[in-house]
Amino acid sequence: MIQTCFYRDKDRISGFKITGHADSGEYGRDIVCAAVSVLSINTVNSIEQITKIMPLVDSDDENGGFLSVNVPESSDADSNRMAQVLLEALEIGLRDISKSYKEYLVMN
Repeated sequence: MIQTCFYRDKDRISGFKITGHADSGEYGRDIVCAAVSVLSINTVNSIEQITKIMPLVDSDDENGGFLSVNVPESSDADSNRMAQVLLEALEIGLRDISKSYKEYLVMN
């Protein structure tokens, strides 16, 4: 099962952590894993490329099943707002997946 947790600092999402494996299908055909991976990796890449904020990323590239991201505040208010929109979009996407596949993804 995949577990997700969003970290908040006052009124902002400061990061997130995703752990575990969905095991909803065989390797290469696990649609829950694929969806969570695409959303989370795209969010990190988008924050970097669109806002120029460099998230602090910790992952287990060898075994998978672990991604921890901390998004530092920028001195640029517009960059911070854009990063928040991207993080909120990730949270919405993961929540939607968890509604349809609650036995494979839990939002903490």
